[in-house]
Amino acid sequence: MLTALHNFRPLPPDLMKIQEQMEDHARDYGLDFFPTIFEVVDANQLNAVAAYGGFPTRYPHWRFGMEYERLTKGYSYGLQKIYELVINNDPCYAYLLASNALTDHKLVMAHVYGHCDFFKCNHWFSKTNRHMIDDMANHGNRIRRYMDRWGVEEVETFIDACLSIEDLIDIYSPFIKRRESVHRAPMANNGEEEPEVHSGRFDAKGYMERFVNPPAALAQEAERKAAESQKKQQFPARPERDVMLFIIENAPLKSWQLDVLEIIRDEAYYFAPQGQTKIMNEGWATYWHSTIMTRHGIQPADLICYCDHCAGTLASSPTRLNPYKLGVELFRDIEDRWNRGCYGEDWERCDDLAAKRDWNTGAGLGREKIFEVRKIHNDLTFVDEFLTLDFCRTHKLFSFGYNEGSGYYEIESREFPKVKQQLLFNLTNLGRPIIHVVDGNYKNRGELYLKHDFNGVELKTQYATDTLVNLHRLWGRPVHIETTLSDEKTVLSYDGSQHHTRVTDPPPAATKKQSKEH
Repeated sequence: MLTALHNFRPLPPDLMKIQEQMEDHARDYGLDFFPTIFEVVDANQLNAVAAYGGFPTRYPHWRFGMEYERLTKGYSYGLQKIYELVINNDPCYAYLLASNALTDHKLVMAHVYGHCDFFKCNHWFSKTNRHMIDDMANHGNRIRRYMDRWGVEEVETFIDACLSIEDLIDIYSPFIKRRESVHRAPMANNGEEEPEVHSGRFDAKGYMERFVNPPAALAQEAERKAAESQKKQQFPARPERDVMLFIIENAPLKSWQLDVLEIIRDEAYYFAPQGQTKIMNEGWATYWHSTIMTRHGIQPADLICYCDHCAGTLASSPTRLNPYKLGVELFRDIEDRWNRGCYGEDWERCDDLAAKRDWNTGAGLGREKIFEVRKIHNDLTFVDEFLTLDFCRTHKLFSFGYNEGSGYYEIESREFPKVKQQLLFNLTNLGRPIIHVVDGNYKNRGELYLKHDFNGVELKTQYATDTLVNLHRLWGRPVHIETTLSDEKTVLSYDGSQHHTRVTDPPPAATKKQSKEH
């Protein structure tokens, strides 16, 4: 049985004193955050909270139990350990692991204040629900009531279908008004007469007909009217990126099913900024815990413990990106460059490597700049703007990929443009495929037609077909997705009983043959 905390208990006096010290140091450096409440928990409680995504309670579902088992086994076998957990809320809630040493508690508190400042001040979190801890509890209560009425298996199976499309949202929609009102399915006019539409023909006497109403002009006007009529009937009027919202507005679901789907969508939007700012958020918190600890928080007896834990957190890996390491090093690089004045037109025009190495105008704007960066950027724009050739050389960044011949992941390139391009590609849309609803009444049969914006990486067919099954459960009619597989435009479909694959635009025979030979 997975259980988590429901009531936060005050810290013991010694930790309360440390919290006050860390908070004072953080505010002295200009950090701004909501009131922060810490709770000391044991490993099982912390794993339970982590399984719930950092919240003390959520709706019941088997995936939370699976995550709890994974975390518990990892901790038991010494493979992983959660040092800190903090919730984007007002007030912020954070957890301390009871088995940690006092040095760890200091480090975690300083780290948490960095996160809390980022949650409050970064623009990408500005639209998030600041009382989500209460709403999560309410979501759980509502879903438990549905389970009592409709049955655990029925509700949990429906939640599975909803979770399979929780990534199909528009992560930029909180900041962009893409449409004026909700879409509605095309409806009959209830017997009312259609408004009269001018045909384009003018009254004229017989001998003037071909001059007043030229056949070519009439044909052109007819085509325009037909195009306008088709556009009005198109459903949706333009491609919809928020697939979940489209289904909520148009799928034939029961009221409890609509509520569950809205709950899953609300939580998906709450967690989206965390995925958009993982590198920045962890880098910012690491920057401030290292600054506060090295200048104020370390006693001689703490030094070895502090260095050991920081070395583990910031260790580079040859097979994966460490967001803590990349984030903090980019912030430090920005601070150093703006302190020395290594920016602007004069800096860009300088082609003397020795002069650039010794460049120092004494600008001293580093700290101001990193606070500005923290406020307006997300990971994608952060890397695009501040990842430089010199930074890649200094930190020996490279891109790697899977070699089917050797069966190993190998270095693909150390070239700066390719390394940066690959990193930006992985950060675009949180590294997930971009999919739109292009037709909610496909072939005038109420079928759902989606389109994958192919950018060189194919959909995983197994995942795509499984998702189509769940979409069919939600939509109630056959569903299709257009994508590109093996350089061929392909439509994957599910009609409720079986899958279908149809190639819509095969490449020329010569091209296809060359591809197979390769």
